[in-house]
Amino acid sequence: MVVGVMRWELALPGMASLKGKRMVVRSLRDRIQHRFKISVAETGHQDVWTRAQLAVAVVATDARHAEEVLDKVDHLVRQDGRALVLERHRDLH
Repeated sequence: MVVGVMRWELALPGMASLKGKRMVVRSLRDRIQHRFKISVAETGHQDVWTRAQLAVAVVATDARHAEEVLDKVDHLVRQDGRALVLERHRDLH
């Protein structure tokens, strides 16, 4: 069993309120959960309008499958367009 974890530090340029930020983060989180059936959460910067931190976790039978899923999720996050990826971190356990 392998657990893959990925975390993104995101910039949300142009956000003027926490409500606007939450709409973007919730939409991204829901898209990830719906498409990949994995755990996803906002894990940092909850009270900052222009920043967000998202993290996902996937459990797989082998490292290759976990890496494939994380690659696809990473592509979705980077292509979203509403948030800029400042940093990303990946770990396999």
